[in-house]
This record gives sequence, C-alpha cells and structure tokens, in this order.
Amino acid sequence: MTETLIFSHPACLEHDPGSGHPESPARLQTLLELFPAYETAPLASEAQILLAHSPVLLQEIKQLAPAQGLAQIDTDTLMSPASLEAAFRGSGAACSGIDRLMQKSSQHVFCATRPPGHHATRNTAMGFCLFNHIAIAACYAQQEYQLKNIVIVDFDVHHGNGTQDIAKGQNGLFYISTHQSPFYPGSGLESENIPGNILNIPLPAGTGDEAYRDIFSSKILPVLEDFKPELLLVSAGFDAHHADPLAMFNLNENTYRWLGEELGRLAREYSQSRLLSVLEGGYNTAALQASVKAYLQGVESALL
Repeated sequence: MTETLIFSHPACLEHDPGSGHPESPARLQTLLELFPAYETAPLASEAQILLAHSPVLLQEIKQLAPAQGLAQIDTDTLMSPASLEAAFRGSGAACSGIDRLMQKSSQHVFCATRPPGHHATRNTAMGFCLFNHIAIAACYAQQEYQLKNIVIVDFDVHHGNGTQDIAKGQNGLFYISTHQSPFYPGSGLESENIPGNILNIPLPAGTGDEAYRDIFSSKILPVLEDFKPELLLVSAGFDAHHADPLAMFNLNENTYRWLGEELGRLAREYSQSRLLSVLEGGYNTAALQASVKAYLQGVESALL
C-alpha cells in the first residue's frame, strides 16, 4: 500500500479547552499512537488564513488568545495558551498538504491536528473551531494552483456550517455533507442546497451502516463522478461512530474503511490521486483510533 503523509504538531496536543471538555488532548494522543513518525505541521501565514476568513475574525482570535488560563469564545469554544499556535499549525498543515499533493510527492495527506475547523465561518469561531482548515486549503488550492473543480466531502456527524458559509457562491468549490439532522448547529437542510456548489444530505438519528452506505452510493458518488474533481478534500470527522458520546448515528469502523476506499478510488480516477483529509470530530478515543486506522487503510488500498 502507498503510505499516507501525516502532519501533526505538539502544539495541537497542548491545545486544552479545559477539564471535561470533549475536544480533549486525548483525542490526538490516541492517534499519535498510530503515527510514531509524522511531519511537523508548519504555521500558516496570515495571508493563508485570510483566504477564507475576515480580518476581523483573525484579529479577534489573536487578541483573545490567553497567556495563561482559558479564554471563552462561546459556550463550547475555549482557548488555552497553546490554542492560537495549534490553530495556525492546523491550517498550515492543510496548505502544506496541498503543496505536497500538487508536487506529486504524496498521494494522500492526513492532517492529525486540532482544534477542528469545519464550524468556523468566515466571520465567526464556534463549535470547538477557530480557523476552518479545510476551507482555507480549498481557497489556497484555487489561488496557488488555479484549480477549478474542488470538492470538499464532509462525513462528520455535525453539519459543517462554516465550510458551507465560506464555499457558498464560490465558483469551482463544491461542498457535500452528510450529517445528523435535526442536530447541532441546526444548518444543513436540503433547502440550502445549490446545484454544483452545496449538497446537504441530512439524515435521522439512528442511521446505521447499511443505510448510510446506500445513501452515499446513490446520492453522493454519482454526483462526484459527474463533477470530476481535480482535487478531493475531506472533512474527516469520526463522531458518527456508534460509540461516540456526542451524536446518535450507528456507524462502525468498517464503514469508515469503505468510505476511505470509495474516496480513494474517486481520487485515483478523477483527481490524479490527490486526496487531503483533515481531522474534524470523534470523541470516543478508542472508536476514534479504530475508525481513523480503518479509514486510512481504505484510502491506501484504493490508491495502489
């Protein structure tokens, strides 16, 4: 199998939103057991952050960053002293991943970083997220490499309202999301869909492996094959697992392996084997480790 390039950084482990918070350092610690060697995630430049976010948001996050203790953005979103660097490293990993894919030195890049990103809108940090790494990567690929057909597939159990906000109306960006609905953050309805730009597939609590695979096969794979993306980006959230404490889907790690196989196949057939995955949710550490391992095995088997 081809090897996945892993980006991570100690600052992403040191980001600590407080005791009892589900987005804990233990999430990344359990993944680093799978990746004894990884490439150091560089810092994103402010210019890269501003490809997807407003100057107001960037300045707000920089000013809120605490020297000690915790700073609260909203009920769920907090910053510790390492959080600002961690957020810049997460976006830097995603942009560097684009470079490595376009230089053809890697086929699949997995950003094992935190905090996650897909709830951060152009103007607002929220939902555990400070900067929207996957959206920044998409905008960077457009600007730096003039790619015209970029797809972001988001299989996190929560709708990526931030990614939708940034991608909405942008030529050449296609955001596709499966998610539990009704559920946090309350967006992602079919009424928000825009042909060739936004495709939401809200699913009920209790959705299991067979139903999920059937829907992905019938409603997403044909759309992706028609769109023929030059670059495939994945918001890889693993909180749809049946053991996850924050949601009510019933997927197991075999479905994540299947998703890796299908997305890897699409990348091979349409995107010159260019696939970037960024860690989003997943809050049961044992389930997260098993799911990420299975997903990467699926991707790697497809990119032979």
